Amino acid sequence: MKVIMVPVADRPECRIALKEAFRLARVVSANIVGYHLRPHREEQVRSHWPRLTDSVIETGIPETSEKASRLNTANAERLFRSTAAEHDIPIARKPRVSEGPLAYWHVMVGTPEKLFSIIGPTSDCIVVSRPKARASGPGRAFLLAALLRGGKPLLVLPQKPQPRLGQRILIAWNQGIPVASAVTAALPLLQRAEEVHLVCCGDESSPGPKMAHAGNYLLHWGIESRQHRCKGRDPAAEIMETYRKLGCGLLVMGAYSRSHLRERILGGVTHRLLAKADVPVFALHA
Repeated sequence: MKVIMVPVADRPECRIALKEAFRLARVVSANIVGYHLRPHREEQVRSHWPRLTDSVIETGIPETSEKASRLNTANAERLFRSTAAEHDIPIARKPRVSEGPLAYWHVMVGTPEKLFSIIGPTSDCIVVSRPKARASGPGRAFLLAALLRGGKPLLVLPQKPQPRLGQRILIAWNQGIPVASAVTAALPLLQRAEEVHLVCCGDESSPGPKMAHAGNYLLHWGIESRQHRCKGRDPAAEIMETYRKLGCGLLVMGAYSRSHLRERILGGVTHRLLAKADVPVFALHA
């Protein structure tokens, strides 16, 4: 993990996500790339995204004047630079080899889906803040666009500091390709964790690697893990109960399958854990 991308706006929830992103960069010796998004005037009230449901995503960016847009950009850059200074990470203009983390600042024009489809695939991890439960607008648009268009793992953070982030990690194993890919992407974090746990809800009758196979894979990387099994009657609730019982600080999971996105986004396990659970989630949509 060498390139951590974080969208930046001068909002309280973004301040928390930005601080955690810089702290993570220090831990894994990664660079931070901050992006502030300015809308095209003609795109302020529309988006190329299909509207899945009003309760899940509000597309587009709120309409603002040119003066307000410039002020928002200046405030976002000021926040990014001050946070970099707090963590003693220098800001560079162009990528270069460095012994320690570097920070880079960019401003792009367009929509969230355009932003993440361009810069997501060339990052190793995208850090965003989880929108409030009843929030609408840019917060949810950024979250879903980052997950579905970014092509890389998404670290979704609650709107409060996370002092135990990554110390104990729980992997929500379901025999799927997305969670297996998420585990591989999370290896830099798993290798540094004090404890790693796997939980499987229900039987393992589906095609795909079982929880024991995942445990063996981790051992190849020198990572010991403990395995837990739940009944599977309410997977989201059982995963969260296991998470809290073990005192974990990060949940690793796969995200929506492409073929059932519309159904799952309306209220499946992914939606409950990714958008509603008040815990840090490291997720990958594959």
